[in-house]
This record gives sequence, structure tokens and C-alpha cells, in this order.
Amino acid sequence: MTGTDYDDTADLDVAELNILGTPVEDDPQACLSSRISVADVLTLGNAACGFMAIYFLACSVMAQRGGDVGVSAERGMAAAVVLMLVGALCDLCDGMVARKLRMSSLGAQLDNLADVITFGVAPAFFVVTWAAVPVNAGQAPAAVLVALSVLIAGVLRLARFATTPGRPGVFQGMPIPMGAMTVVSIVLLDLPFTPAAVLIVAVSGLMVSRIEYPKPQGNMAILVMAGIGLSMSCLIAWAADAPGSEWMLNMGATTQVTLALLVPAMAMARKGVERIGLRMIR
Repeated sequence: MTGTDYDDTADLDVAELNILGTPVEDDPQACLSSRISVADVLTLGNAACGFMAIYFLACSVMAQRGGDVGVSAERGMAAAVVLMLVGALCDLCDGMVARKLRMSSLGAQLDNLADVITFGVAPAFFVVTWAAVPVNAGQAPAAVLVALSVLIAGVLRLARFATTPGRPGVFQGMPIPMGAMTVVSIVLLDLPFTPAAVLIVAVSGLMVSRIEYPKPQGNMAILVMAGIGLSMSCLIAWAADAPGSEWMLNMGATTQVTLALLVPAMAMARKGVERIGLRMIR
């Protein structure tokens, strides 16, 4: 291919570039600080957001128990979700920055480790936090199992992604950031425990499925960023108890769950049509 042809790696992120052996600017003898690129800084920001989200979730639980932690239960939960959304922005941007500037040999490993914290541990702990609310206290053991399904599915999803390059332009299985935010949205909808648990386990299954999800690129990436910004605004308004914020939060959470489940529904419908077409040909 010539320099003016389409670059097959243009829509790959840090981990996939590493799998394909894309050259990186790195000196193995250099000190660690000099080996970290701008993209790596964004990835570390993702990890920091995940840890702080877990911290605010813990504060939320303590506030519910009457502890003086300087933040209310609602504001603690809102802060945690906002931090996960900021982590998702960092995750979206680090691959773009790596392609435009440079990536280091640390990039792929940092990316996966950060994702485990922000989109694996944090949403799983969010489910456990939900079970700690008095109305669901009796469901805590079952909630822990549901939370484990989120964490294990996320780890398996990242392991497969790190070792198996997929088709350009698509993810195999629901991307872990989308899975994490869908799990959080289900919890925020405050559904009865059983249907909420079933939906969360279904999301875990979709993360390790073979259903293809489109990658956020170009205009879609801009729409994703706009959606994240809108979600942050709704959460901040909800934490501040602004008029109509409860309705906005429910609408945002419902939209997230609907979009996450729409892709597999369309995939199943497409397969059904293909099967009918094959039978008609025969």
C-alpha cells in the first residue's frame, strides 16, 4: 500500500496495535517516566478515575449507615458514575492520541489494567453497594454473585480482546465500557432486585458473546462524547436535587440500557432473516 492508501490500523486502539506488532517509539533501557507517552497519561487517568469511583461508592455506603464522610449517599453515587464516565472518555481518547502521536510498549498493558479497574471492579462494586441499601439488604449474597459475573465477564472480555485481533471497525462482544455503564444504568433505574439481576447477568453474557458492536469512530465518536457529557450533566443535576433531574436520570439510564440491548436484538433479527432467505433458496 502507498502512503495515500487507507491505513488498516487507523481504527484500531492501543491493545490491537500492540497485537499486530505496530512499531512504537520506546527505548527499553530508558527510565520508566521517559517511556510513558501522552496516551499512557490518559490511560493512567482512566485508572485513577476507576479508583476514585470505588472510593466514592464506599463513602456512599458509609453515608447510608450514618457515617460522617463529608458527602451524601446520592452525591457519592453520582460522583462515582461521573468518574466512570470520565474514565470512559479517557479510554476513548487514549487510542486516538496513540495513533496521532505515538504509543509506548506499555500502552496495551496499561490500557487493559486500567479498564479492569474502571469498567470491571467499579461497576461490580456498584452492584454490591446497591445491595447494601436497606431495601435490598436481604439480597446481598445474591448481589455479590451478580457482581462477580460482571467482574469475571469483564476480565474475560479484556483477555480475549488483548490476544485476539477482531475485524476492523467492530468489537466482538459488548465493549467493557459500554457494559459497565449499562450495569450502572440498570442499578440507577432502581428496578426490583430479580429483574435487575437478570438484566445485569445478561449484560455480562453479552460482553463475552460473539455479537459484533460497531467501534465509535468519526461522527460516532463525537456522538459518544456528547452522550457522555449529557449523562454527566444529568447526574450532577440529580446529585444537586435540581427540578426534573430524577426524570432526566431515568430517561438517560433507560436510553443506555435500550441502546446496549438493541445491537444484539438487531443481530438476532438479521440472522433470522438470513436463515429464512437460505430456506427459501433451497
